[in-house]
Amino acid sequence: MINDEYFLAALRLAAGNDPIPSHVSAAARDVYGLRVPQARTADHVECAAMGMSSASSCTRDDDGSHVMRFVTTGLTFDVEVSVDDGLIDVAGQVAPYPGEGALVDVKTPHLTLTTRITHNGQFAATGLPPGWVSVVCHRPGHKPVQTGWVRVRP
Repeated sequence: MINDEYFLAALRLAAGNDPIPSHVSAAARDVYGLRVPQARTADHVECAAMGMSSASSCTRDDDGSHVMRFVTTGLTFDVEVSVDDGLIDVAGQVAPYPGEGALVDVKTPHLTLTTRITHNGQFAATGLPPGWVSVVCHRPGHKPVQTGWVRVRP
């Protein structure tokens, strides 16, 4: 004879309706909180498309900095990430110049640094904790544009 509890568990598994473990639900809520409502996502461009020969991380010079490019219709982010004393420094340029009043958020899961974009499209944020980083451009009169999340390790 089959125990009712085991029978119901077998039915849930067969139907794909097993309850989601609480740690998975918590992680999903955390990730959902990182989104920028209505933002468009700029896609990562491989190094070869940038004219660089390095295969995966576009390492430049001997300082260990990494250059990445993210592109969406009408906007390009060139982002340089470096690690100094265990903290992350992010510098970059948004092209074309997104206009007067444009801001950039350099985001981590636990911290967001907001900076103005200079007239030549440049921005910088320093002293971020290692881990996941994303850049968001806020332009007056337009939806925000966000890069994908990249993991930076010291």
